[in-house]
Amino acid sequence: MIKTRMTELFGCKHPIMLAGMNWITTPELVAAVCNAGGLGIFATARCTPEEARKNIREIRKLTDKPFGINQLLILGQVARDTIQVAIEEKVPIINYTLGKPWFIDDVHKYGGKVIGTTAFVKHAMKAAELGCDAIVVTGTEAAAHGEEASTLVMLPIVASKVKIPIISAGGYGDGKGLAAALALGASAISMGTRFSMTKESLVHENFKQLCLKATENDTIVSTKFDGLRGRALKTPVTEHIARGGFPMVEAFKGAYDTKLLLNLSWPQFLGMSFTMMGSDSDHPFWVQARQAAGYRRHTLALYDGNMKEGILFAGQILGACNDLPTVPELIDRIMVEAEATIKQSYSMLA
Repeated sequence: MIKTRMTELFGCKHPIMLAGMNWITTPELVAAVCNAGGLGIFATARCTPEEARKNIREIRKLTDKPFGINQLLILGQVARDTIQVAIEEKVPIINYTLGKPWFIDDVHKYGGKVIGTTAFVKHAMKAAELGCDAIVVTGTEAAAHGEEASTLVMLPIVASKVKIPIISAGGYGDGKGLAAALALGASAISMGTRFSMTKESLVHENFKQLCLKATENDTIVSTKFDGLRGRALKTPVTEHIARGGFPMVEAFKGAYDTKLLLNLSWPQFLGMSFTMMGSDSDHPFWVQARQAAGYRRHTLALYDGNMKEGILFAGQILGACNDLPTVPELIDRIMVEAEATIKQSYSMLA
């Protein structure tokens, strides 16, 4: 067994975390990761606060292991209300991204932990300064939102500058990757794409089969998928979007769907939009419009398997995803391979 600062801090058996993928992290997938010894994270950005509460309670029915929620702080009052629900429910771990956390002391009061997700060294250092218990450091290899620095470059830099445990994200899917991350200064890895390619994942079979055929070169990076720099599976759809202009019609459709999804009145929805435009992350209207269009296309891929319109965020690790194991099978083989790799590396010492 491999023990790290992450496993000791969160009380999980293995140093593997499920990335907080919006739409994909169902209570069933979260619980499967937790029950297999990892740390499951449920993404709440798609939920109203009360839907988040319902899902938190559902996870607790499926597992007695530690778990967490992930929240985008740029969603304004919706984010504040959802974080408050998580605090009321005493969720063991709250993972945030895209914003400045105001709730760290409140989480610590009931014994909970806070993880900040970052894609810049300076943001990782700030999260540690603010009092986070751990940080996720995301390399450019990751699915969805990352920046330009690779995991190999950014992880050791962050490890040299912060004292709290680091969870490395971007490019992980096997035991050799876990062993490498530990050697570079991480206490755990976060996996999104690899967990989306499991039997418990709700990703539509059409896209699972596309991913099985993909190589490490079959992803594409663009700001046009949802307004932020993001990596998606390369398909005729994503290539067309990356070349295209502003998706005005789609943006209005997506915005309306988002309003309905979050059960917001028009004043509440507009208020959330103005909050996003004024946030620390600086999300102007055109970014929000692309996000709305992106949400619509993402759900078309996940739920309907629509390959004519849908898009799937995916990381470069797709090139190593050649099967669809169960979550326990995946975690077990990662840990076996990681231990063997560490022992082999140790044997090279003279």
